[in-house]
Amino acid sequence: MVRPDGQAQAPCKVAAQHDQPLLVALTRAFYWQQLLEDGMIASGSEIAQREGLHHSTVNELLRLTLLEPAIIQAILAGQQPKCMSLLWFQRNPLPTDWVAQREVVAGFDA
Repeated sequence: MVRPDGQAQAPCKVAAQHDQPLLVALTRAFYWQQLLEDGMIASGSEIAQREGLHHSTVNELLRLTLLEPAIIQAILAGQQPKCMSLLWFQRNPLPTDWVAQREVVAGFDA
């Protein structure tokens, strides 16, 4: 793929537009995490019940709060790899270790 400046770029690393489903999921996850930390909600199961979601969905989204800050910033800026979507996170949970997360994301270049 060729960028507007004429440089070749790997298909997965094309600068993405804001991924709305991923942004919404990230926002919800951090909101829920704050509710948990503040003691306003006791568990992911309680969130699921209140939101009308399956508890596994809530737990999947809460894992997004474990992302390395640079990855979160890239998502917020719409600069994450194009193939990094909410569906990708649901199918490919990242390790909690930030160094390992960077290695996974670096693999998108390959």
